[in-house]
Amino acid sequence: MTDQRAFAAALTDPALPVPAGLVSPRGTPDRSRFAVYRNNVHVSLVAALAARFAVTRQVVGETFFAGMARLYVGEHKPASPVLLHYGDSFPDFIADFPPAATVPYLADLARLELAWSDAYNAAEGLIAVPADLAAVPAQALAGLRLVLAPATRLVASAWPVGSIWSAHQQTPFVPPDQAGSEHIVLTRPAAEVRLTIIPPAAATLLRALEDGHALGAAAEIALAQFPDFDPGAALVGLAGLGVFAALQQEIS
Repeated sequence: MTDQRAFAAALTDPALPVPAGLVSPRGTPDRSRFAVYRNNVHVSLVAALAARFAVTRQVVGETFFAGMARLYVGEHKPASPVLLHYGDSFPDFIADFPPAATVPYLADLARLELAWSDAYNAAEGLIAVPADLAAVPAQALAGLRLVLAPATRLVASAWPVGSIWSAHQQTPFVPPDQAGSEHIVLTRPAAEVRLTIIPPAAATLLRALEDGHALGAAAEIALAQFPDFDPGAALVGLAGLGVFAALQQEIS
């Protein structure tokens, strides 16, 4: 019987020989028939990338995307039979793919789509609402530790990839007027992923909270960069988006 691991490896690597036991009626290795299986696997992986990075594909067109995806598939094999996370390294591949340099924001757009799919497939979890924050005693706020909801993702780009992605959700497509960098937070307070472009100061606060800082320390980090920042207003706004999950008081 053909070893399953050898069969799987040969399916994704044309350099490997046809697995032992796969023979033609003449008793010789059936290379032509196995090539059909290899091609089907290759095509399915390209299709998986096209589904996960749909806006990236729209931006560069079907032909360019298919060629780029085929090269990626040739170099990156699935680590699991579950294709949910296949393509996690695709944005980095795009960043190093010379022909894609003509679209300088393409890798960041793919990173946003990667974050979107991760947010979509994240575990369910209870969401903190602004009223939960209002119930925290004022003297306890500085030591408050905010845990991000499982679906929350923060994406920063030197390009307006959030506006570009959002524009591609509309029919007909209208190029966005927005230019420059953007900070995007993805949340899933209900069944659908929500994309929101947030100010840089709010993103700094959120990143500090994500890194494990208590609220007081996170606010100081943000205020050091943005002296006019209002952490309280930003906190309420972020909570309203469904960014946070659990509230935990810092233990002295």
